[in-house]
Amino acid sequence: MNPSRGWLIMRKELRMGPRSPLFLYALILPVVMTFVIVGVFGSLFAPSPRLGIVDNGNSTIVPAARDLAGIEVTTMSSEETLRRMVEANDLDAGLVLTQGFDSAVRSGSRPALQFYIGGESLASNRIILQVTTLDLVREVAGRPAPVEVAVVTVGDAEAVPIASRMVPLLMIYAVAISAAFVPAASIVQEKEKGTINSVLVTPTTVNDFLAGKAGLGIVLGMATGIITLMLNNAFGSHPIALTVVLLIAALMMAEIGLILGIFAKDSNMLFALMKSGGILLFYPVVFYIWPNLPQWIAKISPTYWFLSPIFEVGVKDASFGDIWIQLVIALAWIAVLVPAVLAMAKRLEQKVAIEA
Repeated sequence: MNPSRGWLIMRKELRMGPRSPLFLYALILPVVMTFVIVGVFGSLFAPSPRLGIVDNGNSTIVPAARDLAGIEVTTMSSEETLRRMVEANDLDAGLVLTQGFDSAVRSGSRPALQFYIGGESLASNRIILQVTTLDLVREVAGRPAPVEVAVVTVGDAEAVPIASRMVPLLMIYAVAISAAFVPAASIVQEKEKGTINSVLVTPTTVNDFLAGKAGLGIVLGMATGIITLMLNNAFGSHPIALTVVLLIAALMMAEIGLILGIFAKDSNMLFALMKSGGILLFYPVVFYIWPNLPQWIAKISPTYWFLSPIFEVGVKDASFGDIWIQLVIALAWIAVLVPAVLAMAKRLEQKVAIEA
């Protein structure tokens, strides 16, 4: 194999790539999916309780509420605005403090407290805000809460927000589409158009040709992987370790892309292979979304061995020392795929020779 010829093939692919809808699709898909997941799932499953306050009497409840951790407090001047925001689910609850409220509470006259609840707010957020409001009023009255709540976490103490558990899903799409599907589709198109014969009548060998396609997949897979991690604030404090993981991930997926591209007779067959066989590559992401499932099943797939390090480093802030065993197994999978790639390359060479 001549590296300079492989480089020429890859450079041509990178130059011509933006003209391909699939190339652009591979670049845009992770960005679109990130915005969908963060915008929809992130706000739907893990919102903090949101409390709006209209303070007509300079109450001490407002600064006390602002000091509370885990509650978003918004103040406004109009009760009408407060009601509109609660009704539109921009707030979970709204509190109206009348003039002289604090003095009335301290004197024991039991003033009216207007408390609005949003019909679309989560029940858990309503309970939190109701209990919190009562505690704040008790503090104004000079009577501490009758009980002190001790928070004890049961089950998985390292529970990860649903939006973070979606990171492996985003990464498998980013890396698999870019590093595997784009090179595979490029090989199939060259076969369908017959341009592969024109390339291989030159001093360029099949191995040079495939090296260029693999290089395209690796560069594209790493680029989309890095972009996806940055968009999700998951690049962590160990960017070098994540870059190494992405390189291994892109290399593995590029090998799979070469095998699929050579094996598929046409584009229809390639899409069918990706749809049917893709489940074997994509299914490990399910075990991050539902971590109570038996994790050993995910370890059967080769993609688990780069998805897991990405999740550990990007989401749980693990170091390189924590993931090196998983990377060794991922490299072993890459070594196992090498004979398959070489066998398929031999097959492609024979087929081109027969057609020539």
